[in-house]
Amino acid sequence: MPTPHFVAGAPCWADLMTGDVEKAKAFYADLFGWTYETGDQEKYGGYVTAFKDAAMVAGMMGKMEEQASMPDVWTVYFKTDDIAATADAVSAAGGQVWMPPMEVPEQGHMAVFGDAGGAAFGSWQSTGHTGFGRLAEPGTPAWFELHARDYDAAVQFYPKALGWDLTVMGDTPDFRYSTYGDGPESKAGIFDAAGDLPEGLPAHWLVYWAVENADEAIERAVAHGATVLMPAADTPFGRMAALADPFGAVFRIMQDLGQTAQA
Repeated sequence: MPTPHFVAGAPCWADLMTGDVEKAKAFYADLFGWTYETGDQEKYGGYVTAFKDAAMVAGMMGKMEEQASMPDVWTVYFKTDDIAATADAVSAAGGQVWMPPMEVPEQGHMAVFGDAGGAAFGSWQSTGHTGFGRLAEPGTPAWFELHARDYDAAVQFYPKALGWDLTVMGDTPDFRYSTYGDGPESKAGIFDAAGDLPEGLPAHWLVYWAVENADEAIERAVAHGATVLMPAADTPFGRMAALADPFGAVFRIMQDLGQTAQA
């Protein structure tokens, strides 16, 4: 598969903030077959880049002292061609700038925001690091999804903040869902999760990671300390499950049933 090309507003990177980088590396290496490179401590703070078959697929970073009480979490970053303008657009759309744009030497510029419903996300303007090297292959990201407590606010926010053109996939009391893009060209989704999110769990972005076999992946993950939040189930989009890694970071896995049927 060719290296992905990311349009403005598309998810282009994801990284994990964790309290134990070495244990997290071991867990995801066993689950997804990742290998790692660690950046210079002085220049990049020891930022870890994960690779799947030599393609960059994710990042990891240890918590700073003031972040010690925060939960481990995956953050999704969306491409921008002008990160300062994106920060202004986020504010104008009712979001919050939690980490103003900053330069990552020789790689790009990043910022972290909160959307109108409080869900965290990042933006990335590349000067060297262009994002995921592969998508929708085992061990790489397959989908990105916002679980929103205030769906109406979310579908108003992202077109204003990130320039999204939304397509409504479902608009019934039981299922409200919109996508950035349409059909096979969809980049990310917004799900009305108000009735699904446990009390106290804020709105958040989720990464779905592609796996060859969802049930086997769950077995490996649980053996290494993960928790199953949603058992594997077949859907029109594949066999999916929700997990929390041994340190509490939530993610999902997705098995392409069409590829399995053709194998």
